[in-house]
Amino acid sequence: MSRRLGQPADRIGCVRRLTLEDGAVIREELLAFSDEERSCTYSILESPLPLENYISTLRLLPVTNGDRTFSQWSSEFDTAPENEAEFCGLFADGVYQGGFDNLKNPA
Repeated sequence: MSRRLGQPADRIGCVRRLTLEDGAVIREELLAFSDEERSCTYSILESPLPLENYISTLRLLPVTNGDRTFSQWSSEFDTAPENEAEFCGLFADGVYQGGFDNLKNPA
């Protein structure tokens, strides 16, 4: 699969470049996207973090009681055992919770 920078955000294979507050760059590739399943899966191609084989999936599921949505964000990655707890906390508390907070309070 070729990697395509600048393609529409919902096109499989598109690559996005994120610049963090400290100037570090993360590049992600969209692996799967489904309106029907309300999900997307992406991988990290480039990151300043010492991790490999990062794949993450975000799913949005309707809640049958009320006008709400259940959000499920999960990831798998390889890293040195001494980094595992730190990165699990970083993604859970920083990345995922920050993303959910932004959905509740858009700028």
